[in-house]
Amino acid sequence: MMKGKVALVTGAGRGIGRAIAIEMAKQGAKIVVNDLGASLGGDGIDMSHAEEVVETIRAAGGEAVINGDSVAELSGAESMVQAAIDHFGRIDTVVNNAGILRDKIFHKMTPDDWHAVINVHLNGSFNTAHVAAQHFRKQESGSFVFMTSTSGLIGNVGQANYSAAKLGIAALSKSIALDMQRYNVRSNCIAPFAWSRMTSAIPVDTPAQQARVEKLKQMTPDKVGVMATYLATDAAKDVTGQIFAVRNNEIFLMGQSRPQRSAHRSQGWTPETIAEHAIPALKNSFYPLDVSADVFSWDPV
Repeated sequence: MMKGKVALVTGAGRGIGRAIAIEMAKQGAKIVVNDLGASLGGDGIDMSHAEEVVETIRAAGGEAVINGDSVAELSGAESMVQAAIDHFGRIDTVVNNAGILRDKIFHKMTPDDWHAVINVHLNGSFNTAHVAAQHFRKQESGSFVFMTSTSGLIGNVGQANYSAAKLGIAALSKSIALDMQRYNVRSNCIAPFAWSRMTSAIPVDTPAQQARVEKLKQMTPDKVGVMATYLATDAAKDVTGQIFAVRNNEIFLMGQSRPQRSAHRSQGWTPETIAEHAIPALKNSFYPLDVSADVFSWDPV
């Protein structure tokens, strides 16, 4: 389903990125495997993981090249997109999967924790998309697949930096879908549920947390790889501006913010009348302080 297409997959050395790269290659795509091999917190370099993915793809008869640049730098994004052009002559899909975690409760989160995560997830997604968009515009085709998260779409504890970045990515994807539809460029998001390095950092201090982690281990990255691959194919030519969640064998279409209830007062509002009228009228529709596990409370199917 991807024969003749060229895909750049960031963070493709391990986990979900690896699964996406291998599945796309299986479907005939030529792959730029981007991964600098940093630790979960974003430190260090180890190219062995990306090399293993390239070797796996080639051993199966596919075509792949390695790139070790950082998405957090615009120059790095330029290099990885150029690698696709230099080796394969074009670029058709960018999967923005690279990410790091620096989880801390908000009042303990440092500015460095904040900026490091925003730079990789949100700025990194902009960087690769911005560079690839120039090629997509000229060829009047292309697709983006962004990785968002229910941590941003719903909420999670101790992840203000990650949640903000992931919700920002959903908005970025929607904006790209709107701005570039005239050039036949599509953009969609996946909120993945899968056991990987990113989820291995979930604390297991209580029986409930231990039970949640055991459920997560059932959800393998290859399930996400299949959905990401579909979104990059011509079969998905009418799918753009959407957010999907993938959880084991389940695929969810996630909601996007729309007005839910309203209150009207012809003479306008004061703080007192808001307290007396507006809030009581709206309060039954308030969202609780849910986290992702509260909303997805049943076992994976």
